[in-house]
Amino acid sequence: MTCHSRRDLGLLALRLGTGAVIAAHGTQKLFGWFGGGDIDGVAQAFEAMGFRPGRPSVIASGLVEAGGGALLALGLATPAAGAAVAGGMAAATSVHAPNGFFATSGGFEYPAVLGWTAASIGLMGAGRYSLDRVTCHRLDQPWMVPVAFVTTAAAAIVIIRRRAEALAADRRADAADATPAED
Repeated sequence: MTCHSRRDLGLLALRLGTGAVIAAHGTQKLFGWFGGGDIDGVAQAFEAMGFRPGRPSVIASGLVEAGGGALLALGLATPAAGAAVAGGMAAATSVHAPNGFFATSGGFEYPAVLGWTAASIGLMGAGRYSLDRVTCHRLDQPWMVPVAFVTTAAAAIVIIRRRAEALAADRRADAADATPAED
């Protein structure tokens, strides 16, 4: 087995495993599969986490995960898929960041690793055993890498900032409610 064959098999294994895990999380949100809740229940949880409005946020997150994960697994539109998943995982990381790094304490370790892996695949390309190769890289052109990552980074910054603002507004409202009324 040549060095390139091993590299391509490794990329295939990495894509299949990572893409399947991410796609499964997306289908939990969208369809309630694999023990997920219904979309309205997930939307309420998203609202509580500061992602507003909840239902469109769940749909966007679910589509990024289900679609991006499936595309990563298939090795199709790899720069866009990797960037989209990395952006989605950046938002998930922002939810877990207050709990520290390790997943055992509810930290951001898991979404960070998924996002980092997806970004790395998006930057590397899918390898020989991929639909990008079968389609002659029509959806994996060199210019697509910076466009996908810059666009996704900008969107993730906006989403994370809006979430932080919503949570800050919630804290202010809670503080105002807790302040005793003066006579």
